[in-house]
Amino acid sequence: MNFSALLTIIATLFLLMACGFFARKRGIIDDIASKRLSTLIIKIGQPLMIISALVEAEFSYENLTDGLIIVALGMVLHAIMAGMAFVICKGFRDLDERKITEFSLVFTNAGFIGFPIMEALFGPKGLFLASFYVISFHLFLWSWGIAILARKRSDIKLTVKKIFINLGSIPCLIGVLLYMAVIPFPNFVIPAFVSKFMVYLSNLCTPISVLITGALLATRTPKQIFGSKKIYYFSAMKLVGIPLVVCVLAKLIGLPEHLILFATVEAALPSAATITMFSEMYDLNAGYASQTVGTSSLLSVGTLPLVLLVAQWIVSL
Repeated sequence: MNFSALLTIIATLFLLMACGFFARKRGIIDDIASKRLSTLIIKIGQPLMIISALVEAEFSYENLTDGLIIVALGMVLHAIMAGMAFVICKGFRDLDERKITEFSLVFTNAGFIGFPIMEALFGPKGLFLASFYVISFHLFLWSWGIAILARKRSDIKLTVKKIFINLGSIPCLIGVLLYMAVIPFPNFVIPAFVSKFMVYLSNLCTPISVLITGALLATRTPKQIFGSKKIYYFSAMKLVGIPLVVCVLAKLIGLPEHLILFATVEAALPSAATITMFSEMYDLNAGYASQTVGTSSLLSVGTLPLVLLVAQWIVSL
């Protein structure tokens, strides 16, 4: 595991976030630009990032088996985090804040921030496994995630179509099919210009998404960012409590070291920016949603290396 690479990528993400913050303060990024950039990433960048991560990996039955194990691990991990989040949020009185907090505790930024961090820690294999993890992320997002937001709302409906047909699951399916195409077609190769096209667009995802996160932080006052006890409680549970519980559970059931660390890091990532878009779409408290994403992203700069060090110590016991 390359710990120095992790510190490098975290420092880079922090600078990108700071750049987005000041760009918003200077009027370079406004509400319209933020929404349009978010739409660009969600509808074009993210799907190509998922497909590119899968098809760039060298095919082997061992890799395919590892990927399917990660999908199963991801489903179990999301179920554990969902159970913990439900208990943690029972004391919230405001319904919208409870929904947003619970959603933010369960779903991490597994793609835009998770991909570069997993690649930094585990190399190309980490990026490959993270792309399979995203499959479980989207299956859970469009089922349990929508179920959270739909509580006491007649206009938000959970459907089978939404679970399996969405902007995350379809690219995952396409990526897996292209990855496995060498089984029936041994000479199958994606044309170089298509591969480059996907790489160029997927490379936009991380910098733009982190810039937008910084810009969202700039819409909140310093008191809202740093003076809310509720946000510190949320951040402590999201970035430290839940990941360490996941680490201990993974150790107790006897998972291999690399899977323990993989699951711990995935759980320790900041909240998924998806909640801000859902909050705007469904008229929830979008300001609070942006605060959970922005604050967890900011604090993860310090908590992620710490959690990883503790996880390595737990693994060594």
